[in-house]
Formats: sequence, structure tokens, C-alpha cells
Amino acid sequence: MRDTALWLALAGVALVWFVGHPESSVALELVLPLAVLAVAIPARRRWPVAAVFAVNALCAIGLAHPVTPANAYVVALAVSAYLLGTGPTTTRSALPAFGGCLALDLALCAVLGGGAVWWYYTLTAFPLALLVPWLFGRYWQAQLAFVRGGWQRAQLLERQQRLVAEQARLRERTRIAADMHDSLGHELSLIALRAGALELSPTVTGRDRADLGELRAAVADAVGHLRDTVGVLRDDEGDRAAAPTDESVEELVDRARDSGVTVDLRRDGTPAPPGLSPLVDRAVYRVVRESLTNAAKHAPGGAVRVRITHEGGRTDVAVANSAGNAGKSLPPSGPVSGGHGLTGLRERVGVVGGTLRAAPRGTGFEVAATMPDRVGRDRPLRESGAVTDSGAESEPASESVRQLTTARRRARLRFAAAFVVPGGFGLITLGSAAYAAFQLATCVLRPADYAQLQVGRDRAEFANVLPARQFPYVSDSVKARPRPAGTTCAYYRSSGSLLDQVDVYRLCYSGSRLVSKDVVPGSGRG
Repeated sequence: MRDTALWLALAGVALVWFVGHPESSVALELVLPLAVLAVAIPARRRWPVAAVFAVNALCAIGLAHPVTPANAYVVALAVSAYLLGTGPTTTRSALPAFGGCLALDLALCAVLGGGAVWWYYTLTAFPLALLVPWLFGRYWQAQLAFVRGGWQRAQLLERQQRLVAEQARLRERTRIAADMHDSLGHELSLIALRAGALELSPTVTGRDRADLGELRAAVADAVGHLRDTVGVLRDDEGDRAAAPTDESVEELVDRARDSGVTVDLRRDGTPAPPGLSPLVDRAVYRVVRESLTNAAKHAPGGAVRVRITHEGGRTDVAVANSAGNAGKSLPPSGPVSGGHGLTGLRERVGVVGGTLRAAPRGTGFEVAATMPDRVGRDRPLRESGAVTDSGAESEPASESVRQLTTARRRARLRFAAAFVVPGGFGLITLGSAAYAAFQLATCVLRPADYAQLQVGRDRAEFANVLPARQFPYVSDSVKARPRPAGTTCAYYRSSGSLLDQVDVYRLCYSGSRLVSKDVVPGSGRG
């Protein structure tokens, strides 16, 4: 439907132009072009470059017109170039196609022997009809891509928000599991211990002892069910096997030594009163535990050095391990354990307002964290997640941001090309057209003045009716026409029309006396 409407619109423009030029050929300049457009318009979807070539050929037919090189199919050429710009064709394909069209037009103009106006029209109208609409099409395509990129980014942000909500839900489940394990599990364990103590009391009767045994067994079953429930709620496999929350760093190191890991622990200084915040204390514990786990996993047999320093209201933790017995270095990206590894540490350290650095050191690896001793009003909790493995404080831009930035840059460049390039080209063209119009307008001898010129009169007698300059674009065939011997001839146009073919007046002088005047029909093409 759209192709039909486009063809009808272009056919209407062609018909209007044809009616205004009755000397045009019906078959060559109306029937044949409309048939070509009927094929080229739907074919442009599959072969856009070929469609532009076909429409350009229709414009080139005008170069053979005896009166004017212009025809209505320049409009069709501009529409085809615009549609080419809005399509998937790349610049590398479009620009060579435009060059080929222009080369064809120039070659045809040379073969037909067109005048200066024909050449000027070929060098200005055709490139403008090709380049300017194509640039506007490219800009419009970039603008649409920019808008689509914005909607895609909005959709991506919505998906990210859903993921954030899901992560928050999972974290809440983990907190619930920790609370159940730390509080309810502890209370149930105490109940079981007291029931066991009462069961062994000598003052309890046999029936009561049996009831206490059943109570102790029921509590033990409840603890087992609670453990299973905690396992379902927790999404971190590493947390299921986590050590009790009241374990100290020294006890953690002792357990590691019992497992065969060589660990050197040293504490320097003491936290400033009122002591280390529980959140900071657990963060220190997590840094040491994760580092020991990574060392045992990625550098088995290597020595681990743990340094904890309390100084100036902050706590520094540094855990460095050497290469394992096999002498292999750790990967440059650092170890990851438990499915989360350093990401979990980053979360924990960032929450208390600290920074985390993790990087290879020599043949081993070092994890270092710096945290305040206290987390209070003067040291607010941070959102965390802003520290990278190399210690950088900012996360790189997301993929959607990069895509949106690229789309915006392309839209700006194409906007500049769509206006600046045609603007400059238009200024050059207008300047050239103004100069050509000035040349042609100042060499016009009006037919009435020409009729009053009499052979045999001196040039000075009618110099006031002669134009300021002679016609500069006289063809060689006109110059070769017979003339009186020993004379020099001057040529003037009979009309100021820039594109139409007009008559040329020839005045031949012997000295300053006019000896002949004649009209060269239809030679003033310019």
C-alpha cells in the first residue's frame, strides 16, 4: 500500500512536469520512467542500491532533452536516496554507489555534448539529490536507534530492579536462617541439655525419667528439623558450614593449624575504647576465614601470614599466602571460593565503611582490608559493592550505559553530517550558481535591441545597447560557422534563462564597423 501511494505521488509530479513541457517525448520521458519506478519502488526493499541506480538513470534521460536538463525524476532520486539512508545499507556501500551514479551522469553528459548549463546541472543537482536526502535518512535512522536504545535501557533497568528485589529477598532469607540458628537453635540446645541433666538426677522417678528422655529426644528432633529448615532458607553453601558466630580469629587459626595449614598470626595494638564494634569484629573474622579457605584451596602446602593491626581508630587486616608446594602462582584475578568468594568479602567490608584490596603478590596472593573500629553516627554504614578486587572505588559503566552512550554519539555525528555537510555543499553550490547566473545574465542582448542594429554602422553608435560582456560558453560548432573574411565576431544570448536552450546572436566586425549579424538557433545552452 505504501509503495503504491509513493508511486502515485511521484507519477503525479512527473505528469505535472510533462504537461509543462509539451516538446518532451511521451514514451521516453513519461511511459518508460513510470514503468521503471513501478519496478524500482518495491524492489528497493531487497536491492536498495540498484533502485537508486535505476532512478538516477531516469534523471540522466533529461540530459538528452533539447531544451532543459532538468526533469521531475530528480524528486524520485531524492526520495530513493532518503530511503536508502533509513535502511540497513552501510556508508561503505552507499558512497561508492553515489560515485558510480555521478560517473554515469558525467559520462552521458560528455557523450551527448551538453553545454555548460548541462554540466553545471549534472555536477550540482544530481549530487545534491543523492547526498543530502541520504544524510537526512542516516540521521533519522540514528535518531530512531537512539530512542530504541533508551527503551531497551529502561527495560534493562526494570529487569535489574527485579533482580535487586530478588537478591534482597534471598538476603532476608539468609538473615532469618542466621537468626533461627543463633537464637532458637541455641535455646533448643539448652533445653535439651537441661532435660538430659534432669534425666540423670537421682531424685527423678522412673516414670519422670522416661518422660524427660522423650522430651530430650523430641528437642533433638526439633533441632534436626530446624537445621533442615535453615538449610532450605540459606542460599549460600558456604554459610551452611560456617563456624559458630562466637568463634574468635585465634580459634579459627587454631582449627586451620589442626587441619595442616601453616599459619602465622600476629596482632599489633589494641582497639581504642570502647573496643571493636561487633560488626567490625565479624568482618575481620570473615576476611581471615575467606583468605585461609582460599589459601588451602588454591595454594595447598603454602604458608599463610595473618597480620591484624589496631591503630588510630581503625583496624587493618592483611592475609598473605605463598605459593603451594608445587610452586604454582595463583591466577591474576585472585581466588574465589564458595561460589561468592571476594564478592562476599567486598559486601561485608563495605557495609562497615571499610575498603578491600585483593591482588597477587609475588608468587602468592594478598587480601588486605582497612576498617574503622566503630560503626556509628560518625561512621555510617555504606551501601557496599563499590570496591573492586584491585581496590578501585567505582564500578565500571554497565553495558546498557555504554550502548546508550554509543547511540547518542552516533546520533550527534549523523546530525552534524545531515546539516553541516549539506550546508557547506549548499553554500558552495549557491555561490557557483550565483556566479553562473551573473555571467549569463550580463551577456543578454534583448531581441528588440538586436532588431535595431544596422549593418554598416560603427560599434560606438550602438555600444550603449550591447551587454556588458559577451557569451563565454559558445560551442566549437557555432564558432566554426562561416563568417565574412577578416572579421571578428561577438556572441550574445537572446534570453536570461539559465536552463533552457536559447538563440545566440552573432555580430561580426571589420575593425569597429558592423559587417554582419545573424542568429544561431538554440545554441545558447550556457
